[in-house]
Amino acid sequence: MSITNQAEFEGIQKVSEVVAYTLQAMREYARPGITTKQLDNYGLDVLQSFGARSAPLLTYGFPGCTCISVNNEVAHGIPSANKYLAEGDLLNIDVSAELNGFWADNGGSFVLGRDIHSHQKLVDASKNILFKAIQSISAGVRIRQLGRLIETEAQSAGFTVIRNLGGHGVGRSLHEEPEDVLNCYSRYNRQRFKENSVVAIETFISTRSNLAAQLSDGWTLVGNKGGFVAQHEHTIMVTDKEPIILTASNGIWN
Repeated sequence: MSITNQAEFEGIQKVSEVVAYTLQAMREYARPGITTKQLDNYGLDVLQSFGARSAPLLTYGFPGCTCISVNNEVAHGIPSANKYLAEGDLLNIDVSAELNGFWADNGGSFVLGRDIHSHQKLVDASKNILFKAIQSISAGVRIRQLGRLIETEAQSAGFTVIRNLGGHGVGRSLHEEPEDVLNCYSRYNRQRFKENSVVAIETFISTRSNLAAQLSDGWTLVGNKGGFVAQHEHTIMVTDKEPIILTASNGIWN
């Protein structure tokens, strides 16, 4: 969406703060021995305490309130009462929601407990690349140049990117124009970031794969060549200078 007045800004700011708080609360609640369903239920309680509704459930009928992906899962992991978290897991939580007609999206990967499987380097690369990517955005910047930056930074850090996933417009629904804010350069994408537009910017940084493939459950995505993927995401408002990071309070850069 494009922000046209103060009421719209306050509406998108409020839902962004709600999803940011929920993501941070779920990160703090996550611990070895609980199931991803328990973690998801906790996230649902937090969202409902603000009067917010799960965006993936509303939009797609997703079988959960949030997407929780563990280890080799890239995205869209289904919360399950049979999936127990363990020390050292690479855990990704993606929280998006609707509140009073406005929508926002954010997510982040982290190592649960001690880094016994050496995932932290990947997590740090994803976080750092997202920071650099967002700082490069202003009105008029070509979207494909953002993809080039993300891919170049990933390669410099010794990683690849998932080329068929990326960010998207958000605001009055979960996915809006621009739909393909990819993690790679696409010479066919001639779009530019527009002033006052609201966009979810996200990284998908991988140890091995370059594409995401869907499992037979119809939701869960995994890498086409295996390995691990870290994702981090903020909802921002584009300006003629530095963007406003609407979900900054989620603490994913801490």
